[in-house]
Amino acid sequence: MIVGLEGIVEKKEPTFVHLNIGGVIYEVNISINTSNSIKDKRVKLLITQIIREDANLLFGFIEANEKKMFDTLIKINGVGPKVAMATCSTFVPATFARVVTNKDVGLLKRVPGIGPKAASRILVELADFIVDGDSDEVIDSSMNDAILALESLGFKKEQIKKALSGATGDVSTLVKHGLKKLQRL
Repeated sequence: MIVGLEGIVEKKEPTFVHLNIGGVIYEVNISINTSNSIKDKRVKLLITQIIREDANLLFGFIEANEKKMFDTLIKINGVGPKVAMATCSTFVPATFARVVTNKDVGLLKRVPGIGPKAASRILVELADFIVDGDSDEVIDSSMNDAILALESLGFKKEQIKKALSGATGDVSTLVKHGLKKLQRL
């Protein structure tokens, strides 16, 4: 069983990477979040290997929490690697944990391949999904997501940081708080 690969990136696309490891090139399926994290030519990926009659598939992750999220999702009846990878591309693990905690069917239905029934089933089966690590990482992730959301609305990063200084909460709370403050600036 392959659990990790370290090698040189030969080719990188948003959903897969070709890794050269000692002259053997492996195709590893990756999420868009992992793809965005790969900056160097040399990379180390955590691997989930799925062996089937007709295929030997490798799924790679930079972050351990994203691998945990993927591994948890593929254990759910009706959720295959394609849908699990789409979920990893749509949500970072901290955001996914909040979606599960808040039982937000609407947000989960945004993932390609997940309809209302599948979303409900996933939320029921993952009621205890927890992201490993500090709660500070979740706060930083919420703050970053809020900053990106406000930037996409056309506000400048300096103004956004000033408006959000000292604010806490989930992404939607931070965005609402930021919008109120930015209207006054």
